[in-house]
Amino acid sequence: MAHVISAAPTLSLTARIRRTAEGVLEAWALHREFQRTYNELDRLSDHELADIGVRRSDIADIAHQHVYGK
Repeated sequence: MAHVISAAPTLSLTARIRRTAEGVLEAWALHREFQRTYNELDRLSDHELADIGVRRSDIADIAHQHVYGK
């Protein structure tokens, strides 16, 4: 029976903490952008939303797609 040993370098504790912190900061920045986009669209009147072809119920989906691209 053959065993495969991965020779991938392991990250130091400092590198793992840094990577985690960068991930948290990135997620936080994306959330702030989502919230900013959502708030800007939510401030528009129903008439202004209709002018740009957006229903109020679609604001969250539009903001999510704008920020996360999904």
